[in-house]
Amino acid sequence: MTIAKPHLSFFLLAFITMNIPVSAHANLFAERQLEAAERGNAYAQYKLGDMYYNGDRVPQDYAQAFKWYRKAAEQGEVYAQNNLGGMYYDGVGVPQDYAQAFKWYSKAAERGDAVAQYNLGAMSESGRGVPRDYTQAAKWYHEAAERGNANAQYRLGALYETGHGVPQDYAQAFQWYSEAAAQGNADAQDDLGSMYYKGRGVPQDYSQALKWHRKAAEQGSAQAQCNLGVLYANGQGVQQDFVEAYKWFNLSAAQEYLTAAKHRGTVSELMTSEQIAEGQRLSREWKPKQ
Repeated sequence: MTIAKPHLSFFLLAFITMNIPVSAHANLFAERQLEAAERGNAYAQYKLGDMYYNGDRVPQDYAQAFKWYRKAAEQGEVYAQNNLGGMYYDGVGVPQDYAQAFKWYSKAAERGDAVAQYNLGAMSESGRGVPRDYTQAAKWYHEAAERGNANAQYRLGALYETGHGVPQDYAQAFQWYSEAAAQGNADAQDDLGSMYYKGRGVPQDYSQALKWHRKAAEQGSAQAQCNLGVLYANGQGVQQDFVEAYKWFNLSAAQEYLTAAKHRGTVSELMTSEQIAEGQRLSREWKPKQ
């Protein structure tokens, strides 16, 4: 499930300008949200649901989050409709119910909410709670992708690459992967790197493959780390470097990516014990980029 991002409230902005202590901000903010929610303000009900869902200024309480999301959703608050659908989908604060998830996602999606549109696409693609339908998945991903949702852009690119629900079209896949990758989506960055590596939808370019696999690898993507290791091992787009290759294979294998473990074993046969020790040191010291 993808939860809608919360918005900064007018009330919090007001408290900041009043030089009230932080703990008092939290208490007063929660009290104001509760007062407004109990008066029937749909946005306040949605925000209160967010607070309980995230444990923000109040103890985390999924049952209370569900209660307030539902009140807001029934008044037509679109973010609450999506988040209510998410709670039904995940079975958080309420028994899991895909039919109810689909219902509330649909209400928000039909009103143009990109997150809900993505969620509907994901349900249709996976066949979870509804019959698997790649055409419907492509439809909802396209709606969300046009509104800038990076997850939808990535999945739409994947459908174009495989030809599921849409005619196979590498140029379209490349376009949507590029859109998502530019927003920092690691899966899209890795697949964009693979398109450059294979020359799909774009002229083959190992340097660009290296660039995009690295961006995803630095975010912690196991598949991208393995792909980056391959480039270093083969000297494609970069000077051949078995130590760097070992480092990336080792990081990927630590996430139980079996292909990387096999590649690590292969490259280690070409390395000295000192080089292996250096690769291990580099992987221990590596930190993902935020």
